[in-house]
Amino acid sequence: MERTNPPRLSPPTGFSHAVTATGSRIVFLAGQTALNAEGTIVGTTLTEQFELALTNLLTALEASGGTPAELTRVTVYTTDVAAYRTEARGLGAVWRRHARRDYPAMAVIGVSRLWDEEALVELDGIAVLP
Repeated sequence: MERTNPPRLSPPTGFSHAVTATGSRIVFLAGQTALNAEGTIVGTTLTEQFELALTNLLTALEASGGTPAELTRVTVYTTDVAAYRTEARGLGAVWRRHARRDYPAMAVIGVSRLWDEEALVELDGIAVLP
């Protein structure tokens, strides 16, 4: 995995501008929200829901034989971009605690709502495994 952050672009914070991956398996990870094993959304804040959504995403990745370092792309969908920006420091701490500092290429997209009406955030991703 090679993470590229060209000096002509704004310095990335919590993401990589580009990720080049070579491997033999590509894992496409479905969108994950803060659903617990019983199918209930857990958490009332964006940070609480982000942590469970990320945990769910990484659980699916691990079950496929991958690790957080092999994530090449993650898309974050949120119903409240302003809250995401306000809570960015805490969200970054959650990311580093679970996935360390091997940042994938990322995007944050504001949406009017998610499938589960109580969900504030959803993450999907792509990983390339050796």
